[in-house]
Amino acid sequence: MRKALRSKLIHTTNQVDVFQKDPNNPLYSAKSFEALNIPEELLRGIYDMGFSKPSRIQETALPLLLDKHRTNLIAQSQSGTGKTAAFILASLFRVNVEQQEPQVIILSPTYELALQTGEVAKQMAKYKPEITTRYVIRGEVLPRNTKVTEHILIGTPGKMIDWALKYNFFNIKKISVFVLDEADVMIDTQGLRAQSIRLKQYLPKTCQMMLFSATYSDEIMDFARQIIPDPVVILKLRIEEQSLDNINQYYIVVRNEEEKYEALTNLFGTVAIGQAFIFCETKISASRLVQQLRKDGHSVGLISGDLTVEQRNEALRRFRDGQERVIVATNVMARGIDVEQVTIVINYDLPLNPETRQIDFETYLHRIGRTGRFGKEGLAINFVDGDRTMYMINQLEEHFKRPIKKLDATDVDEIE
Repeated sequence: MRKALRSKLIHTTNQVDVFQKDPNNPLYSAKSFEALNIPEELLRGIYDMGFSKPSRIQETALPLLLDKHRTNLIAQSQSGTGKTAAFILASLFRVNVEQQEPQVIILSPTYELALQTGEVAKQMAKYKPEITTRYVIRGEVLPRNTKVTEHILIGTPGKMIDWALKYNFFNIKKISVFVLDEADVMIDTQGLRAQSIRLKQYLPKTCQMMLFSATYSDEIMDFARQIIPDPVVILKLRIEEQSLDNINQYYIVVRNEEEKYEALTNLFGTVAIGQAFIFCETKISASRLVQQLRKDGHSVGLISGDLTVEQRNEALRRFRDGQERVIVATNVMARGIDVEQVTIVINYDLPLNPETRQIDFETYLHRIGRTGRFGKEGLAINFVDGDRTMYMINQLEEHFKRPIKKLDATDVDEIE
């Protein structure tokens, strides 16, 4: 990590390590939102959203993002810790409402995450309606020669390139804030990575740049440093802090697919589930599981890469509205999507790295991060169907330094 950063670890606070090249650059933590000297309208919006004080990552990141030096930032923080609110607040703070033109670009890897980010921006800016936002996503079609006037553009990389460079709907040289959310997905996925780099190359040198993600590897960090120019500050949660303390993790041993399905339905009958995500490794296995659950009378939704954007969005809407208590999903739902009522995540299949077929620590972290958000109690249950998957459970315990307790498939009273 330190080699990748080529910077000095100059400060540690609240389990957040701060790396920067210039150790003389002053740092401080904000213990309250009032200490940040943000406009009253934004402060009211923050409190309306339920934030009472800055989270661990916010109290270190926000003073940097809001200062007059327009610090560039790479921040690693687990989902549910307030990272989205941090970059949204910084973006809203930088908008000059006198200028009716785009000033902020926020890139998300998926349509769903872009919509969710936009909702956060609208909630936070509720008392400052003169700040406007627009989605730049599939399905948003504008006539040629249109000039976009909204201050904050939230969308996916390919669509943003089209609007900025192909159709000239806005002047990219006027952008003052550039945010890459779920940056590890962006720069670890060939198409999104290339598109993100291309956009970055057209931004003015004065643009403040931020990368936020739940996880970073050394390889991804090296690449991130190619995107974010100096001066840059890097915030990193210590690895033992990434798997949130308020998520109770368990595993259930099953001998075959029949026992696995029986154990799942037994959970439905005995555990008080608000709403749940069930993760499968493939689109085929997810579809089969949904068919079986529906056949047995369970109301479940499906979200996978095979569905259209509209179908995925409708399934998510029904889930958020409480029309369906359970979503069966592939990894498309593992990152960033926030549904407040989710109390349980079930790894029907443990996540594997598609190349090595070994346990994928980052995806596991993203999956269980759908529950236990913002300090609430959460529950993660993993199915183990042999020695290989049992070994993976042991690897997860060692990696995240958190216990994963065994549950009896026929007796789940322990988690009641």
